[in-house]
Amino acid sequence: MNKTLVAYFSASGVTAKLAKTLSETIGADLYEIQPAIPYTSADLDWTNKKSRSSIEMEDKSFRPAIMGKVENMAQYDRIFVGFPIWWYVAPTIINTFLEQYDLTGKKVIPFATSGMSGMGNTNAELRDSCKGADLREGKRFSTKTKASELKSWAEKF
Repeated sequence: MNKTLVAYFSASGVTAKLAKTLSETIGADLYEIQPAIPYTSADLDWTNKKSRSSIEMEDKSFRPAIMGKVENMAQYDRIFVGFPIWWYVAPTIINTFLEQYDLTGKKVIPFATSGMSGMGNTNAELRDSCKGADLREGKRFSTKTKASELKSWAEKF
């Protein structure tokens, strides 16, 4: 039987809600990706070119530090990775998370929340961080997505 993890980063709680629903719906373990230094609302001000998130997203090699690690990542066959879309891609903290592990042979499935943006170049930006993994095409969900829709989508993997 396949063991599944839903790992997520949520800056404002929106992605957290979706990740929890997905986890409960498919019977997966849940893990929150937490930045070592929490983001403030000023850090997340995408209209300010000097905000922390703007600076991080400008430099694609930047890897924000995170707290903790998933214990026994080897037990998981499928890893759903959730995040808010920033600048049409995953925040670089997702790269930090993925690069900590040997993902060889695992399915990595991104999912995202966004007010307007689609997945953009997300997979292209995550590919190098998922060496050896089967990186699947992700999907953006609205905040009103029902558990049944999440379940139906997740069962494809």
